Amino acid sequence: MQNFEQIRSHLATSDFRITMQDPYVICVELSLDNGRRHQAIFLSELQDDDHRNFLRVSTVIAPITGIDARRALAFNWNAHVGYLALGELDGVPYLQLCENRPYETLTGAEVGRLVLEIGGMGDRLERALSADGDLL
Repeated sequence: MQNFEQIRSHLATSDFRITMQDPYVICVELSLDNGRRHQAIFLSELQDDDHRNFLRVSTVIAPITGIDARRALAFNWNAHVGYLALGELDGVPYLQLCENRPYETLTGAEVGRLVLEIGGMGDRLERALSADGDLL
């Protein structure tokens, strides 16, 4: 994959349910736990200081209020894929799970794997931090 439009095209022809498309942003909704849970995964384009393009795959976990930062940092240390970050949703700070990958390392299969892995792990974290709730 060399650009965001190739990623968009790949997702559009796959079995993923796309719920939103803007320039350089796509939202894929995963149905989990036999349809009892859902997780929104956002794919967007980032550019570093050297003007190199990256794909960011992210999902919202929970509002940051009431979250034990030590548990989140311990997760970050032990995570094999993804990292935790703070982002805003409608002006409210949320804990998010994200991963950034340079386009030149991506294949269609890797994009699909990232969506499934970030979505599944994000849902597990959301459950753990919200007493089995499905906040978003």
